[in-house]
Amino acid sequence: MASQQGTVDFLLDQLGGAGAVTAKKMFGEVGLYCDGKMFAIISDDQLYLKPTDAGRAWLGTPHEAPPYPHARSWFLIAGERWDERDWLVQLARRTIGALPLPKPKAPKKVG
Repeated sequence: MASQQGTVDFLLDQLGGAGAVTAKKMFGEVGLYCDGKMFAIISDDQLYLKPTDAGRAWLGTPHEAPPYPHARSWFLIAGERWDERDWLVQLARRTIGALPLPKPKAPKKVG
């Protein structure tokens, strides 16, 4: 089941304080990006953040679950926490800050 656009729009608005957060559809789910880093997935109207030590420290004992079948577990953020904008932004900032920059893409070969 795909996520509703309203869920994506709401979370983009809530996470806006973390930076220039954008959404990209991928494989039936939605990836959330900031500063070139994918830090979260919205899947079946649920929010999952990439697990990091910084995120774990902020969350305490996070609930972990895979965002899609056969995936590794990510931090599942309960829907009742989504309304806590400042808390959610801090979690996102800590997660984004702990993630490495993506590797540069190799130039396309011509010919």
